[in-house]
Amino acid sequence: MNVNPKPALRPYLPEDAEIAASIFVASIEQLTSDDYSEAQQEAWASAADDDEKFGAKLAAQLTLIATLGGAPVGFASLEGAGHIDMLFVHPDFVGQRVGATLIDALEKLAGARGAQALTVDASDNAAEFFAKRGYVATQRNTVTINGEWLANTSMKKTLAEPAAPGADQ
Repeated sequence: MNVNPKPALRPYLPEDAEIAASIFVASIEQLTSDDYSEAQQEAWASAADDDEKFGAKLAAQLTLIATLGGAPVGFASLEGAGHIDMLFVHPDFVGQRVGATLIDALEKLAGARGAQALTVDASDNAAEFFAKRGYVATQRNTVTINGEWLANTSMKKTLAEPAAPGADQ
């Protein structure tokens, strides 16, 4: 019996804005306290205060929703052909391959869009996740959100060369 089924993926839909915002906020509140102060967390999470604006940002990118048992448990978005803008997994589902499944899919999609590499500005609590997946730190950043300074790390992964058209795979 498979205790942890593999997450299913589907495209983001406009009606996902509220659940995506709640996953975003829960993830920040419950998973980042070792790396960011409460004031920093509140400033970061405030990006989801307006569901409509948050949803519009996700709709403007290639955004995937991960589900378990049909219920959304995480999401990831690709900005342009090669930048991971967001990756958030609900705290109750961390460790169940939700993030890995989302990133695997974004890597394939980015490659199909012609990207040679993927970049991400990883939060301090996500940098290790990306490093384990082959992303290399390129620079340390400090960003300001609602008057609070937050640190993150720009990371990059070179994608596998796409197979030549017609090549057997």
